[in-house]
Amino acid sequence: MKKMLVWLGVCILAVMTVLSGCSTTKEASNGSSGENGGNAQGGATKLVFWTFVDAHQKFYESMAEQWNQEHPDQQIELEATTIPYDDMHTKLLLALQSGVGAPDLVDIEQSKFPNFMKGVPQLVDLTDMIKPELNNIVQSRVEIYSKEGKYYGIDYHVGATVMYYNQEILDQAGVNADDIKTWSDFEQAGKQVLAKTGKPMITFEGNGNWSWWPAISQQKSDQVDADGNVTVNAPVNVQTMKFFQQMVKEGVAAVAPGAGHDTEEYFGYMDQGSSAAVFMPFWFMNRFTDHIPYLKGKMIIRPMPAWEEGGNRSAGMGGTATSITNQSGAVELAEQFLAYAKLSKEGNLQIWKQLGFDPIRTDVWTDSAMKKSNKYTDYFGDDIFDTLLSVKDEIAPVNIREKSPEVFDAVRNKAMPDIFINLKDPEQVLNDLQAELTR
Repeated sequence: MKKMLVWLGVCILAVMTVLSGCSTTKEASNGSSGENGGNAQGGATKLVFWTFVDAHQKFYESMAEQWNQEHPDQQIELEATTIPYDDMHTKLLLALQSGVGAPDLVDIEQSKFPNFMKGVPQLVDLTDMIKPELNNIVQSRVEIYSKEGKYYGIDYHVGATVMYYNQEILDQAGVNADDIKTWSDFEQAGKQVLAKTGKPMITFEGNGNWSWWPAISQQKSDQVDADGNVTVNAPVNVQTMKFFQQMVKEGVAAVAPGAGHDTEEYFGYMDQGSSAAVFMPFWFMNRFTDHIPYLKGKMIIRPMPAWEEGGNRSAGMGGTATSITNQSGAVELAEQFLAYAKLSKEGNLQIWKQLGFDPIRTDVWTDSAMKKSNKYTDYFGDDIFDTLLSVKDEIAPVNIREKSPEVFDAVRNKAMPDIFINLKDPEQVLNDLQAELTR
């Protein structure tokens, strides 16, 4: 039945695409630019772009404007559309399976990417474009979109996980964030914060992946291994969650209101200065600037504590790749434009200026533009990229494999609630989940 429904969806999409093509040859299409690239007014080549994030659409539209100013003989008419997350990924999958209706360029979220790597990828191999830039970028941010040594997508950001500290609470407790080098130091500092202020040092998600995945990635562990095998109950994973659960039992840590760090309940809780810290990826900055206004000027960004002296102090988390589909009729131009937007120095500067992300080119992290006043430097200070530079070589790649989406959902919806909310034995929880996922 499930296969029949998928096939029916493919057939419907194919019929709709044919009908739309019959109706007019001049209107904007829902698919790629055609066999030789679509010619728009003024001889521009049309490139169709799909995304599920409105800010990403605006970024690419601005980059198309810049491209056209700098490339008068290679004009682009970018037809960009923002489609709801699940709808877009489903529509893309059906278009690629049917062989018609796919865009030239498309954003694919990290956890969905394995769905497009099954069998022979129907995305364009970007290896020749990416390889010359490998020394300039954080390589893990293209490796997660690779298969058999070939690269198929380029991320917007590194997603470096950092510790966000409430300086005001730490000062009240007599704690210096720069003295916290290891997780053992963090726990001791947390006990001091709790004793002096009555507030927890940190919050953990009761229904999410962000209080688990960065912490095990720091220790070069993962939820699946490089071969795609499920590894949720690896010894280091079990010990990590036992340590975090113990902090909850001690009161040093609390479960985030709303069970997650991206909920209105949590935003209100933090805005009242209720916890001293949280570790989340770099892109979480805009949650503070946009949803937690009271803490402006009170928060500082520092590396995550290491699990041992000399250990990794960050982890690259989350992400969205931009890829080119094999249905594009203007692959060469799409590649040039994608490199311009995602791999060039100017493109990476614009990613910071427009989106507030940590760009994958680390050479821009030292650019003076990174310290210029904007809503992020006004909120956190102008040393944000100093912190990132200190950990740029400590961001190990994560494994995104075919089994990953199923594992992510199981960890988020089963393991984390049991460990942090129900306070069940982490070893038993993870052993049970391992057995379930490998049955």
